[in-house]
Amino acid sequence: MKVKVINQSKHPLPEYQTELSAGMDLRAELEDPMIIQPLERKLIGTGLYMELPAGFEAQIRPRSGLALKYGVTVLNTPGTIDADYRGEIKVLLINLSNEPFQVNDGERIAQMVVARHEQIGWDPDEVLTETTRGRGGYGSTGK
Repeated sequence: MKVKVINQSKHPLPEYQTELSAGMDLRAELEDPMIIQPLERKLIGTGLYMELPAGFEAQIRPRSGLALKYGVTVLNTPGTIDADYRGEIKVLLINLSNEPFQVNDGERIAQMVVARHEQIGWDPDEVLTETTRGRGGYGSTGK
């Protein structure tokens, strides 16, 4: 699938790092390095704009290395970019560590996964089909 993209950053387009990767890394587009203090959140631009086809979304997810090594993650994970959005792709990072974290221009800050999705229509009713799980919610299936 080809996706129309405008790249206003000074960096190459995101690409898959391995043959079977699901996500491609997004890079920060910054004039100057940005410091994210502990428990602070910052919205970081990428300089990318895209036109997804109907029936697809892009999910913005954390990079596992940033989360493990630095405690930095995507706050609203996964963030959803709808097919009708035409603005700049931005990443909402939060620093959950006890140390300030510096984001540099061109640094890989998140990953983006493009996925097919469906829209539903509601079928109002009074009773749902019985299942073994029933109303069992959080923790009901064990550890």
